[in-house]
Amino acid sequence: MPHVFCGKWICTPEFAAMQPRNMYHKEHAPAQYTLSDTDPHNVHVLFRRSFLLAKQPGRYILRISADDYGKYYINGKFIGQGPTPDYLENYQYNEFDITPYLTEGENVFVAHVYYQGLVNRVWISGDLCMGLIADILTPDGKVLLSTDESWGFAVLRNFTETHKFSYDTQFAENYDSRVPIPEFQPVALRGDNGITFAPKPAQAIQISHRKPVLTRELPDGGTFYDFGQEITGTLRIVAKGKAGERIRILCGEELDDSPIGVRYDMRCYCRYEEYWTLADGENVLEQYDYKAFRYVALIPEAATTQIADLTAVVRHAPFDDDLCNLECDDVILKQVFELCKNGVKYGTQEVYTDCPSREKGQYAGDMTVTSGSQLWLTGDVYMLEKGIRAHISSTKICKGFMAVLSGALMQEIADYSLQFPLLLLRHYSFTKDKAFLGEMLPYAEDMLGYFEAFDRGDGLLEGVEEKWNLVDWPKNLRDGYDFELTNPIGKGVHNVINAFYVGATKNVERIKEILGIPHEHKSQKLAAAFNRVFLSTETGLYVDSEGSKHSSLHANILPAFYEFAPEENKAAIRDFLKGKGMACGVYMSYFLLRALCRLGAQEYVYDCIVSQGENSWYNMIRDGATTCMEAWGKDKKFNTSFCHPWSSAPICILIEELLGVSYDGTVGQCCLPEKAGKVTMQIPTAKGILRITRGV
Repeated sequence: MPHVFCGKWICTPEFAAMQPRNMYHKEHAPAQYTLSDTDPHNVHVLFRRSFLLAKQPGRYILRISADDYGKYYINGKFIGQGPTPDYLENYQYNEFDITPYLTEGENVFVAHVYYQGLVNRVWISGDLCMGLIADILTPDGKVLLSTDESWGFAVLRNFTETHKFSYDTQFAENYDSRVPIPEFQPVALRGDNGITFAPKPAQAIQISHRKPVLTRELPDGGTFYDFGQEITGTLRIVAKGKAGERIRILCGEELDDSPIGVRYDMRCYCRYEEYWTLADGENVLEQYDYKAFRYVALIPEAATTQIADLTAVVRHAPFDDDLCNLECDDVILKQVFELCKNGVKYGTQEVYTDCPSREKGQYAGDMTVTSGSQLWLTGDVYMLEKGIRAHISSTKICKGFMAVLSGALMQEIADYSLQFPLLLLRHYSFTKDKAFLGEMLPYAEDMLGYFEAFDRGDGLLEGVEEKWNLVDWPKNLRDGYDFELTNPIGKGVHNVINAFYVGATKNVERIKEILGIPHEHKSQKLAAAFNRVFLSTETGLYVDSEGSKHSSLHANILPAFYEFAPEENKAAIRDFLKGKGMACGVYMSYFLLRALCRLGAQEYVYDCIVSQGENSWYNMIRDGATTCMEAWGKDKKFNTSFCHPWSSAPICILIEELLGVSYDGTVGQCCLPEKAGKVTMQIPTAKGILRITRGV
């Protein structure tokens, strides 16, 4: 059952007077709204309420949500932030134990709520809805305080607008400390605007503080800071100066040859350049929205300005660095593992982000790879289950699922939708939860029904024009795939989308077998049709499209991955894939390495993981990355981000395919080659921590 608040949604009178917008629409259908230059955006509002308390023994709980986002304080102390972005049909909220922050007598609660107002992959924003809803509960479960007309609000005018980052993802925060907080005014009320809250509170984001590992003075004034690795978070800066003096704040993922040294105009289209204007005396700046960075430069414009302190406020989903660790003789394997581990840690925020810089959104296909690694690193199925439920919420827009889960930007990718059954089977492998599997099955069936509408008559899909047919990204790493992948797609049938369809059908049938549900073996007929059209009788390999003579790497990955390639063709496909090497993007490398393991090429897979070639994880390390990157190197994609957890495949491939470990802690056949030497892993499984040693 959805949660119901006692409190009411409160907002400013400006927003209470606005008619909410429906942001949902199919990607290629016209939006039901029209954006205007006068639309509110980048709005920061404080909501405040004081209250008297006679403290009782036990825990006081703050139950709260905000639109778009909030940071919460009691008596000036930070409590937490949220909510997780999600659809209106499963809107998220948080619970915080506020007992340590309360005092006998008068207490003051403040929420700093942010309405971004942009149409992007982050929040369902641009909908003209903002506000706060909250209940404070006493130890005996009674409501001590709720949001209502008695609260006050003040709109902050300290943030001055200059530019946005990347694809309208974030506003630069140029903050003026001279601007006072206005007098608080009575709030207005808004309706629920179609919001149904999730049945349970969301996990809170994990917050920590980090100091730079290196600091040096810049030649023309200012200070350079290195945090030692890529992180996600905000900056807390303490400075002294005179009113009107400014500090230029630059952040970046890599260095450049300039005197400043920080490449703040980043490859991923984020220009991390901001200005802080000081008031007289000591000033403290706590930034609001997070960035992905390693390096910082603070450059005062006046010689009288003094930087007293810099701290990074680091954030990510709950993550214990000590849960999953690798010790091994192979130095490169260890480096690659840590690279991918860091990428998953800092790329998993309230959602599995595409990247925590350029997009900050949750893509369904990225989830396939990231969740496979994140589940092993944390032993916690929460993020995967929440991601699966985000798919379900998106069916209000399309039964074939959306690709961005959630966000006001409507995008659809056919390849990603068809991977949904993979996520369900992963969840079941970890939890053995048949009830959840049964609950999700109808949505998987509806998804297949959506795609079946594009069946040209022989079981092959043609013209799935409503959704982007991706194959791989960037497009220069599709190994010459010779079907023209326009968006929307053109005429004809091509390999990858149909291979995913065959595989999805096969996996839905597997789910029914787990649940004991009788079913037609439709996947066998689809595989036969697929092999009849795409399997070359001349070469024994799969071609890219009907009538094509070209066999790309991508055309041969998925029939092996989903195990419907004929037995007599497997050796040829294996040798072909090995001969091609890593001629794909990092996203598709997950399917490639899995496919090779299913073809018995585990030793070659190990060589791929520790390769020092041009298309390798080690090449990311050579390029200065400390988290796995969006592409094989900084010059391999025109807008590469340095933190992109969709390239974390080595973690789950190493554990499952090479070490032979299952989610339940079962240890099967080891497929590590002797040259790997001794490998010891501590792994969180569904039954607890497992520590195994393989090799010499």
